Amino acid sequence: MARKKKPTTGKKAPAKAVRRPRLLRRAEPEPAARAVVEARAIARYVRLSPQKARLVVDLIRGRQVGAALSTLHFTKKRAAHEIEKVLRSAIANAEQKSETVDVDRLYVNRAVINEGPRWKRMRPAPYGRAYTYQRRTCHIEIGVGERLPAAVRPAAPAAPATG
Repeated sequence: MARKKKPTTGKKAPAKAVRRPRLLRRAEPEPAARAVVEARAIARYVRLSPQKARLVVDLIRGRQVGAALSTLHFTKKRAAHEIEKVLRSAIANAEQKSETVDVDRLYVNRAVINEGPRWKRMRPAPYGRAYTYQRRTCHIEIGVGERLPAAVRPAAPAAPATG
């Protein structure tokens, strides 16, 4: 059995939009402007509770690298040592990425503690039972960026005039 075609009513079906590939147009950097260096370092499966590690990472977010290192060095939390190692690694990655990076201008622009997998463990309990508990792990991610001086930094766009 052949299917019958529907009779046309005289109306044209709307034309499908043709998708054209976008051309990648990247803005050319000005010759006088220097490229801003950004680098990051990640430590995964660290044996720390993410909640406790976030308390320490909140101390250094947005600070200059030197001040952040001294803060971590004198913080009396177990997480401070692990976070300090990741921060030093991010600084080394920034130096490796660009020879012209000024370490004194680096600051912590991204500091995140994500939850890792939990290790399920059993503890003996009275009457032959067992209590379960969890060993928590976390992933530490720290990014550093170069803060440009105010003279080189692009100006903020002006607010639109109302009225």
